[in-house]
Amino acid sequence: MKTKIHFTLLVTTALFAGCSKPAADRATGKATTNEASANPAEITVKLDADAQKRIGLEVANPVTTEWQREIRANGSVLDTAPLRDLLMDFSRAEMTFDTSHQELERAKLLKKGNNISERAFQDAEAAYRQNFAAAAAIRLKIENGWGKRIAEMTGEIVAPPGKPRKADPVLEQLAEGGSLIRIDLPAGERLPDPQTARIVPLAKREQPVSTSFFARLPVMDAQTQQQGLLFVNDQPNTLDRLTPGESVTAFIKSSDAPIRGVTVPARAILRHEGKGWIYLQTGTNIFMRQEIPLERTTDGGFFSAELSATNRVVVTGAQTVLSAELSGGGFNAGQRD
Repeated sequence: MKTKIHFTLLVTTALFAGCSKPAADRATGKATTNEASANPAEITVKLDADAQKRIGLEVANPVTTEWQREIRANGSVLDTAPLRDLLMDFSRAEMTFDTSHQELERAKLLKKGNNISERAFQDAEAAYRQNFAAAAAIRLKIENGWGKRIAEMTGEIVAPPGKPRKADPVLEQLAEGGSLIRIDLPAGERLPDPQTARIVPLAKREQPVSTSFFARLPVMDAQTQQQGLLFVNDQPNTLDRLTPGESVTAFIKSSDAPIRGVTVPARAILRHEGKGWIYLQTGTNIFMRQEIPLERTTDGGFFSAELSATNRVVVTGAQTVLSAELSGGGFNAGQRD
């Protein structure tokens, strides 16, 4: 939904050349409204060429782009220390199990040659089963607490004797301090195929943190009925690395078809009364203020489906125009955007 506000501003000859007004108005610098328009929503700002030059006003065409709907959700950066502890316990359990596995295979060979007692063979089998159960119990803890995907990344418990185990690169990344972010979708919201999300910490940074979908948490929150998703930081070794326990806002890409529109440069955006605004040049000397949503951020600006690449957007000087509009049209010396 967009809101359009027009305001007619006649610039005083005392400040800008080319304007004819009564002497009283020239002295005060007041703006006058367009008497021909009875509807206040159809008032515009009028600036002649000299006024535009004086305030350094610049306009530009927005760039055509596509925007995919994003779901906004809240979450936090997880402390992966408990996970790392479980992974270390699991690694130790695997080593113990591998030893008992080798002993059992050795006992089987000895049994074929009738070179081992039945009691010794049964002891080897029992040690194998006990150590397998111990490793499986830790793996189940990982799955219940951190999701099936992380559990699967630990690999099969039973490996060929003597074959070295290779850790999953993602688990190595988490072990080295990579960020794992839990995001709770709004109640009732479901995402069949989430892929990426922009993570914005409460401590604002210049650029959001790029993350990739990692896994769904195995259990839904019984009280809030929110589905938990895990995302992993794509840049764990950069300055964008997040801090465990930090609260974040996530903008998750949906699977909906992208919307065509334009990107309005961030420097063109005005913030007034809790909303975002831009000025559009609708004529040589006519400028119209229009609301623009601020929740659709893109690289370098904000997305708008209501505008096109043919629109002329004020990118420099908009704040000065707004100040003049709100003050009734007076341009004070030295005002600049």
